[in-house]
Amino acid sequence: MSAPDALLAAVPRTASSGIRALARLGFAAIGVVYVLMGVLALLAAFGQRAGAHADKEEAVQHLQDLPAGSVLLGLIALGLLGYIAWRFTQAIRDTESKGSGAKGLAVRLWYVCSGLFYSGLALYAGKLALNGRAEKGGDSSQSLTAKVLAWPGGDWLLIVLGLVVIGIGLFQGYRAFSGRLKNDVDGQHLTAKQARLVFRAGQVGVTARGVVVAIIGYFVVQAGRQSHAGAVGSTDEAFDLLAAMGPLALGAVAAGLLAYGLYSLVQAKYPLLRGV
Repeated sequence: MSAPDALLAAVPRTASSGIRALARLGFAAIGVVYVLMGVLALLAAFGQRAGAHADKEEAVQHLQDLPAGSVLLGLIALGLLGYIAWRFTQAIRDTESKGSGAKGLAVRLWYVCSGLFYSGLALYAGKLALNGRAEKGGDSSQSLTAKVLAWPGGDWLLIVLGLVVIGIGLFQGYRAFSGRLKNDVDGQHLTAKQARLVFRAGQVGVTARGVVVAIIGYFVVQAGRQSHAGAVGSTDEAFDLLAAMGPLALGAVAAGLLAYGLYSLVQAKYPLLRGV
């Protein structure tokens, strides 16, 4: 097969196949980002690099130094946009059959929020790919927090929002050990031993991700309690807090995020994509 024919063969033939391709690319992009985050944080835990900074933006920055780094960054940006598209598809087309009741609409809204969670990183990776530089989003979260604090009752709103974020983090731990992860990966292509290994990696990874989310929620609560935008923090500050607890705490969460990245890569290869 010639190169043009191979490229044409790779082009999705239907809308559904296009959505499936975008979703799989999205899982792969998320997997790469979390693997890099986990590796950077593990290096910090073992004293191999200064600081514990290992947020998503720094993780994608390291792709710049690799051969064809701009191409890799472009693929990460495209993949994250693909993940956002898949999450919106889940919400709009109700691919998971959640229905239009209050609970179903809440879950479908969660799909939208889950997709939008990566929108800033997709923009950041895209800017790096095109321009070779981009501003990190840490200051923007503090600016947004300052605006909320200026509203009447803004401090209470931040406290409530922080508690919701903490709840989301705790829910990740519930999700990890409730058996729901078995609905994420198509295990029919795996042996029983491989399926167990993938499931355990997912449990460890999702739990570690929940810990980081809960810490970020704690920062939001503190920003509301103190009426101080500088108290808010992102993944970067969450790793700093874990580092302050000691290398064991940081290393455990870092290993978990690495496991989550590997789990996402397996999900990219063997996804369960319903309704498309």
